[in-house]
Amino acid sequence: MPLLSLVTLLPIALGLLVAAAPKSASKVMALGASVLVFFASVPLWFGYKLPEAGQPAPDVYQFVEDVVCLPQWGVHYHLGIDGVSLLLILLTTILTPLILLAGFSGVEKDYRGYAALMLVLEGAMIGTFVALDTFVFYVFWELVLLPMYFLIGIWGGERRIYAAVKLFIYTVAGSLFMLVALIGLYAAYHQQYGAWSTDLADLLTVTLTPATQKWMFACLALAFAIKVPMFPLHTWLPDAHVEAPTGGSVVLAGVMLKMGTYGFYRFAMPLFPDAVTAYGPFLIGLAVVGIVYGALVALVQDDVKKLVAYSSVSHLGYVMLGLFALNAPGVSGGIYQMLNHGVSTGALFFLVGVLYERRHTRKIADYGGLTKVVPKFALIFMIITFSSIGLPGLNGFVGEFMILLGGFQFARFPTIIAASGVIFGAAYMLWCFQRMMFGPLQNAANKDLKDVNGRELAYLMPLVILAFVMGLFPQTFLSRIEPSVNEFVARMEEHFDGSPYCPCNCHDSCPPEMAARGGE
Repeated sequence: MPLLSLVTLLPIALGLLVAAAPKSASKVMALGASVLVFFASVPLWFGYKLPEAGQPAPDVYQFVEDVVCLPQWGVHYHLGIDGVSLLLILLTTILTPLILLAGFSGVEKDYRGYAALMLVLEGAMIGTFVALDTFVFYVFWELVLLPMYFLIGIWGGERRIYAAVKLFIYTVAGSLFMLVALIGLYAAYHQQYGAWSTDLADLLTVTLTPATQKWMFACLALAFAIKVPMFPLHTWLPDAHVEAPTGGSVVLAGVMLKMGTYGFYRFAMPLFPDAVTAYGPFLIGLAVVGIVYGALVALVQDDVKKLVAYSSVSHLGYVMLGLFALNAPGVSGGIYQMLNHGVSTGALFFLVGVLYERRHTRKIADYGGLTKVVPKFALIFMIITFSSIGLPGLNGFVGEFMILLGGFQFARFPTIIAASGVIFGAAYMLWCFQRMMFGPLQNAANKDLKDVNGRELAYLMPLVILAFVMGLFPQTFLSRIEPSVNEFVARMEEHFDGSPYCPCNCHDSCPPEMAARGGE
């Protein structure tokens, strides 16, 4: 079987096998299955070709599979990856075995069903990152929702049904708008070429009027903005995070939210570049509002899990700011921040889960002085806290710096406002850490807490190591992103002669000081 099909379909098949396995063997089978999928994905990293001096540039999309499934409708089973897809796939295959390992103690009922759904979810998420046909992408996009709905609805907290239904309604509403836009795009392709096609490469050639681009982009942007989630479409996220089991929160923050930003990067913006001119400043404004709003709301939370949930709204706002900067530093930084957020926030949810298993409370006020009883846990929490706030030497710094650098090149004032989110982020994370880890050990229930054990270290330490590796050796990852980003930026520049958000729409004749203020 071709490699991409193997990595995509193998976890789904193994998930079904786990569902049929004896309960006594489910933990070993599930963990073994997820590790097998990870090893199946490793050849993608080593086989991905990078540009070499004096050699022809490799194709942006590699490991391509293309089979016509429904010729009468032009539907292709078309898979392929660029550097962005590659890193998101590896993030998914790394997090999944860690999630299943953490669930050994955190999942108290029917681990077999939990693990089976998690493996199916893994395959569906990978499918969204490898699909180069919009029909295939839509199928995987919808498939992701089902296991996540049940993971929250069955293994979640007291308000799990409310949170699961809210997630379902928001996502399905966005998906319907996406479907309308895709059907309109198919019809436009048929009208222009006299044939049907759902393949992304074919749809990129369609010529649309500016008005048509605007409404199609608006439909896709709504679907992707809900998934990100962008302010003010974010309200489903805190409920989903708080009620989800630890593994559900990790996969939601670590991978699922990236489907929204990836959708903007792969589909909405390349398909409708002219519409970016109209909506780009508005989306940048929402991103900046989300950055500040998410940070300020996180600052006043008394529930540590809800604090981390609102921090995701803020961090994903940076990703959107970077993407809509439409220059290499901003876009590369936005993509890198997608990976950083998966590592840092995934680790934070793991840490919250460790405490919750011991104390069954997430209230910050119920802790304090934990460094005295769980020093190893406190050290890991400190490293991940610094990673989340962007301390130099750790992964968060690289992405945020590139985003702010790219944003400042064309939209100075919004970027300055966005930079305040870095300060607020340090405030809520450090204040939370200080209240939980330092001070007197007043709560008697905390005096007998056990420090992290070997199994917990086994799923926490890979993320700690990744935080350092991505912070100290970012070029290892950025070199794989660069070819795809350059192509993306070049496509955008084909439609903009000057600043993409030139306020007077005069392109080359625009005064430099006006073009520099294009996004304000």
